[in-house]
Amino acid sequence: MSESVFEGTRPTRHGEMTSESHGMAPIPEDARYGSSWRNFTVWFAPNMQLSGVFTGTLAVTLGLGFWAGFFAIVIGIVLGAIPVAYLTTWGPKTGMGQLPLARLPFGKTIAIPALVQWLSSVAWDGLVGLFGGEAAQIFFHVPFYVGVLIVLALEGAIGFLGYEFIHQAQKWGSIVLGILYVILSWKILDKGHLPMHGTVSGNVEVAMFVLMVTIAFSGSFSWASYAADYSRYQKKGTPSTPIFWWTFGGLTLSYIWMYAIGLAGAKSLTNQTAAGVQSLLGGGALGILALLAIIFGSVVSNAMNDYSGSLAVQAGGIRIKRNWGAFFSTVLAFFLILWLHQANTSGRFQNILLFASYWIAPFFSVLVIDWYYMRTSLTRERLSHLMDFRRLVTGWSAVTALIVGFVAMIPFMDTSLLVGFISKRMDGADISFAVGFIVGALVYWPLRKIESRGQVTPSFEAAVDESELKAASTDPS
Repeated sequence: MSESVFEGTRPTRHGEMTSESHGMAPIPEDARYGSSWRNFTVWFAPNMQLSGVFTGTLAVTLGLGFWAGFFAIVIGIVLGAIPVAYLTTWGPKTGMGQLPLARLPFGKTIAIPALVQWLSSVAWDGLVGLFGGEAAQIFFHVPFYVGVLIVLALEGAIGFLGYEFIHQAQKWGSIVLGILYVILSWKILDKGHLPMHGTVSGNVEVAMFVLMVTIAFSGSFSWASYAADYSRYQKKGTPSTPIFWWTFGGLTLSYIWMYAIGLAGAKSLTNQTAAGVQSLLGGGALGILALLAIIFGSVVSNAMNDYSGSLAVQAGGIRIKRNWGAFFSTVLAFFLILWLHQANTSGRFQNILLFASYWIAPFFSVLVIDWYYMRTSLTRERLSHLMDFRRLVTGWSAVTALIVGFVAMIPFMDTSLLVGFISKRMDGADISFAVGFIVGALVYWPLRKIESRGQVTPSFEAAVDESELKAASTDPS
């Protein structure tokens, strides 16, 4: 009997450095392990990287003073972290990752959000890897493409080896990066020049405050489509409260710290590159530490992009082993980084990423409503049926809500790619995420009831032949 492409080898305990080929299939309840505190480190370390620092400088670019910018950052990050922390609690309850679990409401249309998720993960690989490649180029005195290869080889290895390697990398990364960024924070604050006074006032200041809240929100909220991926190995009976708060703490502390560094040092961080940070620290030993922080931060952050991207590929219906899916994502990121570096388009690419993250708002509303109806009936047998694409529901109600919700957001968006007409009337304020969530929910709630009445589903209460499920997941038809 051939092994299911969605199953495979997996670690069985904390610290067991076993290469994981296991994919999106539910983790058996007798194979679960791990403490709740791991949700702190796995969500702390990946945000300790340079793109967050430079995002914090945008508050000053928008004309806000230090305190207005800081409060906008805190509000946005906290609001964005709450949905991620909530979705993380679904991992132990189901033993499944976030995009694979989204097969429940989206059914056969899961290919659309899965494709967007995979492209987003590769795009983040490119943006974060650009900074890491520059730092490796300077540190090792090698050509840029060699520096990129070094960073991608490290992150690709972690993403390929899988779950336990990621958790271990984030644990040690939290310690190392925490120390390095304490030094960087001290150096920036020691220079002074805090941007205490803003350059805008009145309605424009209010609009820019709202826009900065949205930018900060998009940072922490962008992890929502990854959330359950890194808690799915935890025991089913693990209490949700500590999982929520450990996740929430890791996200908020890391993001607020990085954005605040950028806000405080906005007048000094004029050269938004790895070389610029090294120069800011005066070179020497501190400059070397800064380069190491950038390299290490890029590696641990992008390893998660590769890992979650590989689960999204499987969720979309591609029958490829999880670890090889992560490998191919890393390879594609290499060419993307070279293009970004050559074309000098990192600024525009950040806006593309912000634009792409908007889809998660209506996606989240669909997940929450479906979970409300389905949470009490999610047996292992029912979840196992999700591995067979032929058994999935049509999912037209979910994808309709996703598309309509996203379209409804457009007039409220404010990016350099697109400024909606309603956002213009509000002096540039961006409330599109709230609109996307509300519209997505309002569309999905009634449509789901219509689809469920007309949908003929198999009897999930019946005993499931596990060998049949394995055969189905490898059947190319």
